Amino acid sequence: MPKPSQTHLDPRSPLVLDTRELPRRPGAMRTVSRVVAAPVDLGVEMIGVPEGSDLSLDLRLESVSEGVLVSGAVSGTVTGECGRCLRAITDSFDVTIQELYAYEHSTTDETTEEDEVGRMQGDLIDLEPAVRDAVVLTLPTNPLCRPDCPGLCPDCGAHFDELPADHSHELADSRWAALRNLSNSEE
Repeated sequence: MPKPSQTHLDPRSPLVLDTRELPRRPGAMRTVSRVVAAPVDLGVEMIGVPEGSDLSLDLRLESVSEGVLVSGAVSGTVTGECGRCLRAITDSFDVTIQELYAYEHSTTDETTEEDEVGRMQGDLIDLEPAVRDAVVLTLPTNPLCRPDCPGLCPDCGAHFDELPADHSHELADSRWAALRNLSNSEE
């Protein structure tokens, strides 16, 4: 069954690895340590890695019988806003990746579905999908500036931790106005 054609990889792209110097015999290994610019949209709605910020890659490439096993760590900085009080958040992350990239025309390439295993294009490996999956899956969908963040007052929008302990709002419900006027007239 023929595989769908893949887009051509640019060997100069920061998240593309060239494996020409890695012998294609099982057990061969080399390490890659580099700092690259983060790709666009690396995150979720409220928090993510700023485009172009530094991503540190500390990886190990190992030849295995069916391809290249890439494992190691990716670290960087995330920015966003608190899901309760909307204050800015800046934090660091350190995630691990481990992904097999099958050689073209290998048994693995022939016996697995397109999205089960990474695919090499010649000697090139596209790390972006693996890095994106590892980073995005560790990010909270509702990030907090601190675990006990009290959030915002729903009536005035002020930060609860900046308001006095007895802060409240008198809510006037027009349906009860006649009763309130009745109690005020008896005084």
